[in-house]
Amino acid sequence: MVRIGHLLPDAARGLGLEDELRLARAMATFEQLVGERVPAAAGACRVTRIEGFAIVVEADAPIVAQELRLRGPELLAAFAATPAGVGARDLRVVVARAGRTDDAAGDRPKD
Repeated sequence: MVRIGHLLPDAARGLGLEDELRLARAMATFEQLVGERVPAAAGACRVTRIEGFAIVVEADAPIVAQELRLRGPELLAAFAATPAGVGARDLRVVVARAGRTDDAAGDRPKD
């Protein structure tokens, strides 16, 4: 019997979704690591993309970005040790633009 988790990478590759699957794994893994190692930043940052060997993380506030930068070597080492982080050598942290919305409508005016 083959587990479905073992079939997903091949199916994603066949459908041309390998990069999306890699990003989804990185996002979930990084979120878990931040929750464990930098609890104050949990929920206030997210992986936005992977560029070569760099993982790019967006922080909601400058204070969160600073904390992630200070803990960067620890987070990067832990991330690189996971299957999702194979090859990661650089952690880039950017601060989200002011006025960014997370709602589905996107451009809906705020009250």
